[in-house]
This record gives sequence, C-alpha cells and structure tokens, in this order.
Amino acid sequence: MANTTLTADIVAKEAVMVLENSLVMANLVHRGYEEEFGKKVNGYTVGETISIRRPTDFTVRDGATASIQDVTEGKTTFTVDKQKGIDFKFTSQDLTLQIDKLSERVIKPAMIQLANQIDRDLTALYYNVPNHVTIPSGGIDSFADFALAAKRMDLIGIPDSDRYAVLTPTDTWAMLGSQTALYMQDVAKGAYREGNLGRIGGIDTYMSRNLSTHTTGARTGTDTVDTLAQTYLTGHTWATVKDSTAVTFHIDGAASDTASYWKAGDTFTISDLYDVNPVTKARLPHLKMFTVMAAATTSSNEADVTIWPPIIVSGAQQTCDLSTGTLDDNTVTYQGVASTAYDQNLFFHKNAFGLVMVPMVAPPGAVEVGRQSYKGLSVRVIPYYDGTNDESSWRLDVLYGTKCIDPRLAVRASLAADI
Repeated sequence: MANTTLTADIVAKEAVMVLENSLVMANLVHRGYEEEFGKKVNGYTVGETISIRRPTDFTVRDGATASIQDVTEGKTTFTVDKQKGIDFKFTSQDLTLQIDKLSERVIKPAMIQLANQIDRDLTALYYNVPNHVTIPSGGIDSFADFALAAKRMDLIGIPDSDRYAVLTPTDTWAMLGSQTALYMQDVAKGAYREGNLGRIGGIDTYMSRNLSTHTTGARTGTDTVDTLAQTYLTGHTWATVKDSTAVTFHIDGAASDTASYWKAGDTFTISDLYDVNPVTKARLPHLKMFTVMAAATTSSNEADVTIWPPIIVSGAQQTCDLSTGTLDDNTVTYQGVASTAYDQNLFFHKNAFGLVMVPMVAPPGAVEVGRQSYKGLSVRVIPYYDGTNDESSWRLDVLYGTKCIDPRLAVRASLAADI
C-alpha cells in the first residue's frame, strides 16, 4: 500500500475502531440512552444531562372489586461529565506512514489507555450496588463459589437474559483451573487452551484488570439503630424517594468516634430486616443489604448516614420485610473486616449500568477536526502545527457519561479474607 499523508479523519476512524476492540465492561452495559443525546447534530460539551424514568410497580388486587392505584414514576438523571484524552506529536515524516504502521505504534497504545479508563469509570460504580455475597477464602475457584452470586441474582429477581459477570484476573484463573478438570470437552478445551471462561450458569463471563478495590471504613465494633431509625419505617415511601439516589438513615451505638467510620461502598445488614422478592414481595431467606453512598464520620457515637435502598415495608415498591415490627436496638452487621481492601467482582444485568458516549463539538477556530463514530463510540481528533520544529501536536478526545441505572440488577462478590 502506498504511503498517504494522514488526516485527522483517517486517524479518528482508526482510533474509534481500536477503542471498540479494547473495551470489556463498556461493551456489556446499556447503551440505549445515546439515542436521547443523538438529537443534537453539532456535538456536545461537558455537563449536558437527560432525565431517565424509573419504572413504577403495582400490587395485585384480590377479588372482583376494583382498587385503583396511582401510577407513580420516579426519575433520575444521566450526565455526560467525563472528557478524557490522549495527546501526542507527529513529525511530517510520521504522517506519511501507512495507517497500519501508525496504528500499531501510536494509536493502539493510546486507545488501550482510554478503553481502560472508560472501563475503570464503569466498574467504579460498584459502590451503588447494595447486594453483596461473600466468597469463601480461596476466591472463586469452583462452580459452587460462582453460584453464590448467580443464586442471589435469581432470588432478587434479576432477569435471566443479558446476564454478565466480570471477574478479576485472580478469580478468573482460579475458575479456569476448576473447569479444566471437567469432562465436558468444549468447556475444558476452551478453559485450558484459550483461557476462556465463556458462559457459566447462564452468565456470560469475562475477565477485567479494571475492577475496583474497595477499602472498608474504620468501623470498629457492633453498631445498633435506635428509636430515631424507627421514623424511617413511615418516612421512607416511594412517593418521597422516587427521584432520589440516596436516603438518610440514623445509626446509633457506634463503637467509637472515628474519621471515615463509613466509606462509600460499605455494605451492611440490619437484624430482623429481610429482603423481599421484587415481584411477589414474599420474604427472602437473607437479610436486606444496604450500601453506604457517601463517607461519614461518627460524632458522639452516632451519625446520619446516606444509604441505598430506602426502607419501605409495604406497598407496590416494598423493599424489606421487618419481622419484629421495630428497628429499635437492632444490630448493624458489616460485610468484611474494617479498613481492609476487597476486590469487587461484578455480576449484573445489562441494564444495571449505562454508558453514553457522544460526538464532541467541533470548536470554532480549529482548522481540521476529525470526528468519527462507530458502534455507539465517538472519537474527536484535532491537529495543530508547530512550524518551527515541523511537528504536529494532536489531541484525541472522547466525551462520555457513566451511570448505575438500576442497582437492584447487580450483585457484588468479594472474598471473606483480606486481599
């Protein structure tokens, strides 16, 4: 192939295709909201937002007499707030290379870095997810370990289709080791020769180096909730929280006054407060799990902590079943050891998380702007020339937003012991 002077459009086209091939988590999440942003022709800037409707729910009537229910939809927002880029220089000689050579030397390494950043921003949303299973010491090294999260997905009503698991390299190779001993020929061959986990228990399984590690807060003992928490049994209703992403909950009886007593992403249960099936509202065998949404420090051995989900004990949007009828003096139990790091494997339905990537605006004054979109991904490339040194500086940008759309559709899995 003859050498050709490379333009911003050629570089952008190659870059967006390399980006698509380098993504893991970003290829598994919901991308449909890009259609909402797609109504703008000339491009987007940081901070543009759309509203997302939350689904309503209903209770089943018993008997012939009608019982009219209000249709109460909540909403949340999705914001394009992340502009990331890679900047580099080319000489005029470089720009007469064949695109495949330039791609291998410059574009591919740059886009791998951007792809990893996008995946990290998505996996960092783990802290929104309250459902959390503890893997026995040794990691996910058997089908039984893997099934702990899969079972929880079934119990909490996550749809059977479009289920994914993203595991750390350590857990991936531990699970692969367990599959090589199987008598199922194709499964064992894929595990042994290709290092491929494939589909396990109806869940498409992938490995990622970009999963987040959560370090728990400094909580030092057994905490309780007091009579103030009882007010949340009536204060948390779907009407009051339908547009919220966090609610306030009072925890009393903390073991000490400690900075960062709770960290965003800490998960806990409350004694006697059980989870319910999201459709039938029947009590499930495990306690309801909550996640801390923002770091908090105790004062006088207590604090108001922002958590999710809300405690709703009746109605169409019921989240919990309280066996005792009171929260007074109930015990708070945390997952994991205090001030300890845990890798956060993710099991989720496609609609749990969302990614929106949009075309960036062509800025006024830029002489040559390359903008290319491919499979919902968009890259902008702008060169600017240094005549003194005969060098072209190039900036490559992407603009996107990430969101935990529905935390009910995901489960975290981490070790019982510290990492």
